[in-house]
Amino acid sequence: MKNRREWLASLGLVAGGVAGAGFGPGVNAALGVDDKNNAAANVADRTSTIKITKLTATPVMRKVFLKIETNHGVTGWGEIDQLEPNVAATLARSLFELLDGENPTRIEYLWQKIYRSHRDMRGGPFMTHTLAGIDMALWDITGKLWGVPVYRLLGGPVRDKVLFYPTPKATKVGCGPQPFSGTPQQIESMVKQVANARQRVGPDGMVMFDAHCAMPPPFLIQFASAIKPYDVTYIEEPAVPGNMEVFKRLKEQISIPLAVGEQARTIWDVIGYLHEGCADILQVDCAHTGGITQLRKIATLGEAYHVPLAPHCVTTDLGVTASLHCSATVPFFLIHEYYPSITPPGLVKKNWSIDKDGYASLPEGTGLCCEIDEAKLTELAKLPIVPEWPTRGRLPDGSIADS
Repeated sequence: MKNRREWLASLGLVAGGVAGAGFGPGVNAALGVDDKNNAAANVADRTSTIKITKLTATPVMRKVFLKIETNHGVTGWGEIDQLEPNVAATLARSLFELLDGENPTRIEYLWQKIYRSHRDMRGGPFMTHTLAGIDMALWDITGKLWGVPVYRLLGGPVRDKVLFYPTPKATKVGCGPQPFSGTPQQIESMVKQVANARQRVGPDGMVMFDAHCAMPPPFLIQFASAIKPYDVTYIEEPAVPGNMEVFKRLKEQISIPLAVGEQARTIWDVIGYLHEGCADILQVDCAHTGGITQLRKIATLGEAYHVPLAPHCVTTDLGVTASLHCSATVPFFLIHEYYPSITPPGLVKKNWSIDKDGYASLPEGTGLCCEIDEAKLTELAKLPIVPEWPTRGRLPDGSIADS
């Protein structure tokens, strides 16, 4: 036994190395390693005193802002998007039971704890969108504790700046509900949108088209053939998720790259598109997938298939910044969506900007590198919330359409 310990010690594997990391109680005991002083055996970070103490969920218009507090005074912020706000806020408050007293830096552990907490909610939009806001706040806290921007915790930036749209050289056009097959007039009116967009950005610009899941496959096939001369970068949301055979059929008949993922909320949702060769671009959303934690995994999954990330994003500057941190660290990346007008003036202070060429600088500061004006948040929370129910999802005959 002594010789074995001397041999392991010569390799640096006792107490501070592999033995210190833990072979298991039996082996550790045989080696004379005390589990009470073994950091890996104490997976709950018992030497750390930082604990989550409070979660505040504030519905504001069509968003929910989450504030997570700790016993050391360090706080984190996150944003819930594209849900009925009052329901999402209530769910977030309920999920606090799973966070109370936990170490906020155990981000992956807490993500799994929440995601797997209820088998009938796992993977659904209410769970993953709400979890996204929580995840952002946990990364915000952890970055502040380490004194670095979140992208440093993700392996560091792989690029110096991140390309955004819309800008004068990159734009997106789209449509509402369409019939199953279009007339020449219907097709031509939509083709003009693309042609005008191409004229605006020039031959060196990018034009994207958002089908919004609202163009039935026969119509989309007709349309895609007609816009081929305008070199569209990709067609976004080509079909309603749920039937992979539809996406395979579209991929077989459309030569324009297809962007999928806005409603694919986890790695388990994305893998089918990649495996079947239906995704040329992954336009998943940080606020839909479960936050930074899941977005980074999806990007890595896409990298294995040589499919780049082009994040969908319709959050305020808080959610955009969370997505930006992740995008800065992703090797296979195309372009990022951003609409400054979504953020109420004065609510979010961000430490990055977009230059004349459409590139965003990397965030400066610690954590997410955003500050929330809580007085402004309180003021905005008093405004009525208008539900985001479909208002255009009908066809001329009065039937309900996808939109």
